[in-house]
Amino acid sequence: MKFGKGCWKTFEEGIEREWAVTNSIGGYCNSSIINANTRKHHGLLIASLHPPIQRTLILSRINEMIKLASRSYDFNTTKRPDCLEEGQKHLQRFIYEDYPVFRYQVEDFFMDKTIVMEPGKNTVVIQYNLINGQSDAELVFTPLFNFRDHNECIRIDQLNFKTAIDNQILKLVPKANSNIQIQFYSEIGEFRPRTKIFDEDMTYPTEIATGMSAIDNHYTPYDVEITLKPFEKITFSMICSIEKDMPVNGTAIINQFSNRIQDLIKLSDQKDPFAQQLIKAADQFIVYRKSTGLKTILAGFPWFADWGRDTMIALQGLTLVTKRFKDAREILATFAQYVQNGLVPNMFPDDGSAPLYNSADASLWYFNSVDQYLKYCPKPESYDFIRKEIFYRLKEIILAYEKGTLFSIGMDEDGLIKAGSGLDQVTWMDVRVDKWVATPRHGKPVEINALWYNALKVMENLSNTYNEDPAHYRLLSEKVKKAFNQRFWNKSTNCLYDVVDENDSKIRPNQIWAVSLPYTMLDENRSKKVVQTVLAHLYASYGLRSLSFMDPEYKGIYKGRLINRDKAYHQGTTWAFPLGGLITAYCKVHHYSEESIAFAKRLIEPLEDHLQDGCIGSIAEIFDGNEPIISRGCYAQAWSVGEILRAYSEDILGNRPR
Repeated sequence: MKFGKGCWKTFEEGIEREWAVTNSIGGYCNSSIINANTRKHHGLLIASLHPPIQRTLILSRINEMIKLASRSYDFNTTKRPDCLEEGQKHLQRFIYEDYPVFRYQVEDFFMDKTIVMEPGKNTVVIQYNLINGQSDAELVFTPLFNFRDHNECIRIDQLNFKTAIDNQILKLVPKANSNIQIQFYSEIGEFRPRTKIFDEDMTYPTEIATGMSAIDNHYTPYDVEITLKPFEKITFSMICSIEKDMPVNGTAIINQFSNRIQDLIKLSDQKDPFAQQLIKAADQFIVYRKSTGLKTILAGFPWFADWGRDTMIALQGLTLVTKRFKDAREILATFAQYVQNGLVPNMFPDDGSAPLYNSADASLWYFNSVDQYLKYCPKPESYDFIRKEIFYRLKEIILAYEKGTLFSIGMDEDGLIKAGSGLDQVTWMDVRVDKWVATPRHGKPVEINALWYNALKVMENLSNTYNEDPAHYRLLSEKVKKAFNQRFWNKSTNCLYDVVDENDSKIRPNQIWAVSLPYTMLDENRSKKVVQTVLAHLYASYGLRSLSFMDPEYKGIYKGRLINRDKAYHQGTTWAFPLGGLITAYCKVHHYSEESIAFAKRLIEPLEDHLQDGCIGSIAEIFDGNEPIISRGCYAQAWSVGEILRAYSEDILGNRPR
């Protein structure tokens, strides 16, 4: 993907697109395509101190300035309260394939800047390719250091470091954590002390727009100075790391990064270009969790940790479509370790405290993940793994839901699952501000009961497989199916109630899973009506609206201060991940006819365009409900990528597991 000056005619246009590179342990680097940091999460090295959490800004950016004869050019692009530094005027192209490349030009001087992270390490490589023209060139590179939580800004008086240079490596030990040593290495050039040791008042426009803290500061103790002779060409790397084994070969890390990506593409055996790009995006979310020594899935970048619900929805696309079966096993094992009271954790907090369990659906999506894992990888060792390490947890979950567990989650006399009470929000539509609940869905939510039936059928099948009596699960599933059809069908809207017992008739995307899941309770006639209603009321180019645009409570724009965004989050905001359910449901009810697959492809094609917007190469968490449907929230979301990749591979390309 290549972008030119037409994408940054103004600073404001240039910051609309972002990029991100990750390191498989929760760390990342990211910025805008014009190299302007516009949010507090932007930086060249955001390290994960306790993978995959405790993400900490280490290196914000490197400013570059060049002097040709008596003429100076500054490539720095930064917004400050009283000025705008517009180095993007010298940016010719931005290229993103496996990683970002910036190409600058002034007079007859050219500079390419490549950025890559070392897989599995808190290390970033910034490689420069310089092509000088007819004049002597003097270059000054200024690294901007920090040590702060990636969700916060910092004052100058908080930037305290012990600083030294040792064997061409600049070493900084932050006063806030003396166990951390930041190392900055340049293959060429000389370190020169600066008189102005702070970069002050970097301003983040994205944070201003959301009413968050937006003024940041950085530590700049040294410049790196390099001189070039006329027509000289050089390639060199600068490396920043907090690892003890500081690498000094930037090219080797870039090659390692590229080879790893290509190996993932080969492993997947996907030939389609759109699928291949989604496989690259998928890799960003699969990370190592130190507390278990196993893999997990980060819900989204730049700020989410690993969430149970998001993980189980994303797992099929991220790990099974991509044939990363070992990662899938590790992720299932990770969450099995933390099941309590029949509940899979809703989230692992970023501060490393105990998991939270306020989710009625994470545990039920877990069954679908297990079922799909066995369908994609039906080997004896797969069934042995589930039997030995997972099956007992599945029994525990079913029993807890039958008897009742935390957060008012439990089975009613009719066999259906009720969930939530008071201020508890236990479905994915979970916004609560103090004592105000944005989308109260207490009672029997439609997707919870669709998932409950699906879980019972999975247990019936597994019981047969493991020579246990499946009768209980079969009889209970029949009871649930009967009650579901009696209670949830809404004749007036030709679709399903969103919640019963109070019979909430709002048209939301939750009902689509009652059709798309492998085991469905609806007949073909009702299924088709659900699909058509969802398509008419909720489809919005990049996903499904969270509420019908015809509803009087619909809010079609997600922006502004947090309270305003919370009011819209599940009241009209478009979400990408439920589109996967619609794609599957549409193809399913039309028996995967050529016409239905062609129409499904039409529904998903706008996301090919989105890969060149927002965060380049990935899919955002949410979008406005109203046109022009601007991307919002996390710029890269696991279940968005996972569900689109799953639906595209299975339903459109026809790679469904047998």
